[in-house]
Amino acid sequence: MKLKLITLCAFLFSLLIIAQDGNPTDYLSSEFHKERRDAFRAKMPENSVAVLFANPIRNRANDVDYIYHQDPNFYYLTGFKEPHAVLVIFSDEQTNAEGNSYKEMLFVQDKNARMELYNGARLGVEGAKNKLGFDMAYFGSDFENSGIDYASFNKVMFFNFEDDYRKSKREKADLYSLIETFKTQANYSVNAIPNPMKERAYEMIKATEIEQSADVAQNLGRALEYYPELKDDKIISEYVNTTDNNTRIELKQQVIKIESETPKSNLDTQSLTTIMGELRQIKTEEEMVLLTKAVRISAMGQREIMKAMHPGMSETEIQGVHEYVYKKYGSEYEGYPSIVGAGNNACVLHYIDNTKMHVENDLVLMDLGAEYHGYTADVTRTIPANGKFTKEQKIIYDLVYEAQEAGIASAVVGNPHNITDTVGREIITKGLLELGIIKSEEESRKYFPHGTSHYIGLDVHDAGLYGAFEANMVITVEPGIYIPKGSDCDEKWWGIGVRIEDDILITENGPINLSAEAPRKSEEIEKLMKEKSALDDFTLPSLD
Repeated sequence: MKLKLITLCAFLFSLLIIAQDGNPTDYLSSEFHKERRDAFRAKMPENSVAVLFANPIRNRANDVDYIYHQDPNFYYLTGFKEPHAVLVIFSDEQTNAEGNSYKEMLFVQDKNARMELYNGARLGVEGAKNKLGFDMAYFGSDFENSGIDYASFNKVMFFNFEDDYRKSKREKADLYSLIETFKTQANYSVNAIPNPMKERAYEMIKATEIEQSADVAQNLGRALEYYPELKDDKIISEYVNTTDNNTRIELKQQVIKIESETPKSNLDTQSLTTIMGELRQIKTEEEMVLLTKAVRISAMGQREIMKAMHPGMSETEIQGVHEYVYKKYGSEYEGYPSIVGAGNNACVLHYIDNTKMHVENDLVLMDLGAEYHGYTADVTRTIPANGKFTKEQKIIYDLVYEAQEAGIASAVVGNPHNITDTVGREIITKGLLELGIIKSEEESRKYFPHGTSHYIGLDVHDAGLYGAFEANMVITVEPGIYIPKGSDCDEKWWGIGVRIEDDILITENGPINLSAEAPRKSEEIEKLMKEKSALDDFTLPSLD
């Protein structure tokens, strides 16, 4: 409860804090990012180096790019919002040619007067030092001569490249060049990157006695279903498909021979995921101020549309009301593409077309989240467009609500992460059976096909390890039922799609619903929908 009071007070206080130039001042502090780098360094293996790159610029069309959004891990550790940048963190203190010691280096995009004329001032080296708190800051053009000897480290940790970046026509030291420099200096190649699933499969084969080989082959066979790329490995495929013990012994010897002859690489594309997951799954008080504000803004959007909704609205107009509320509260972006699905469209889990011109008397599922200073909410409400649930709509809605209540109640310290899904799915399955919508428990997943909880934070599906719940984790609880037209049940249920999603702070004293300001009970929704909306009198001239 103490953390809730702190975040609430900070939220209200932050509304009053505006810089003299009119810009907000409630961003994460440079001290926060430095402390996060120190926490990261404490988790690094001995004699290791981590290299993180800024997000690529995404092209929209021709010479127009999408609004730039920094890679969340990069932002978490630096606070730097610009492209074409590299962060290098060392596990141990380094010394340069001048005798200066350091543990980190930040390379930022070069100053460019013409590009800054079009796109705004760049922070530059001095800004990185003065505003972000880096002692060792350089331009990206210096990265090639950084003097880092990657071969001297036991581990060189980085996220593997997705090849979704392009060479810039205007920037010399662009992301493309920075990555190519790193690949050359770190002796990177696709073949040098260990495949963790292949390594695990080889380890199982190598460690298995012949008496247990059939069981291991069965387990590997299941792994091939989830990781089809393993089928390309002849040893693994043959080990799974053969029933001959002598063949399996020969394959085991081949694995031992391959491992003994394969030079060990110090390139590591796996460890960063674990380290960042450990850090980001636990929110600090400074993070909670921003995340709570993002959630409350999103809840306010849900409240306002409940008052404004009517059957003549379009899906995209409903989306616009939410996003207008976000902007009124100072949210920079949406955390993800807004989902507004009326009727059967609600049965498409990630429906983002939002093109239906009139929602009529359908249920409208609205899954939207405001992003505030990098932190995104994820709040879903499903409401009747005409303000009144039908009998069938209310039955399904109340069943989902019951499942969500059980899921939220189970979100306590020490419980496994999947407990919210387990308890909610049990209620939904029992309810669908009693309603005759399904005939067996196995059919339930057809109408409730997704998981119930994920972390939120700098990503809407935030980094984390999905172990037991700990204090100051923030998760969603979002059960749902989706019965599309043509389903194998009474057609009176067809076209009903319901999801209720809230953002839950886990504390030592139990779960706190951060998005509780948006009504969830069916009766409370109907009551709020009767209230006058500030948008009732907002009309525009006809263009016909």
